[in-house]
Amino acid sequence: MALKIELRPRERFIVGSTVITNGDHRTHIFIEGDEPILREKDIYTAATANTPAKRIYLAIQLMYLNRDISRHREIYFDLVRDFVEAAPSAMRLVDRINNEILTGSLYVALKRARDLVEYERELIENVQSGHRSISADDAVDREPEGAGSDPVAEGGRTPSGGQG
Repeated sequence: MALKIELRPRERFIVGSTVITNGDHRTHIFIEGDEPILREKDIYTAATANTPAKRIYLAIQLMYLNRDISRHREIYFDLVRDFVEAAPSAMRLVDRINNEILTGSLYVALKRARDLVEYERELIENVQSGHRSISADDAVDREPEGAGSDPVAEGGRTPSGGQG
């Protein structure tokens, strides 16, 4: 079964290592085969991967597009180690990404990495606004707050509202 993609005018996407740009009109294309495919909205570059979680996403993106985990493994694990040291509550998200990578499900790992990017955005937003940090449980399962995060360790506030 072919993958159907609808492209906006001048929208780009990647098939394998080839960047394809649509013309001036909306287009429907059908792709058959097993080459890795990413739409423009799902692509990070060295310039746009400007946060730790986005750099993790970029490392996975390169694994996926190059079909070569080993080539990017070391930088990926360095980035993950630094991220988890800064935000230990993200460990459940990272574990899910790692499991997808280990099973060779790199496209799914990219989707999980998108969750990590969103979680990072929420953490930063909460720290900047002075609110308590969110827990990984909130990001992963949307369970009740306080089920696994140490807000003080991640720059948040204690339950009483003071700094730790």
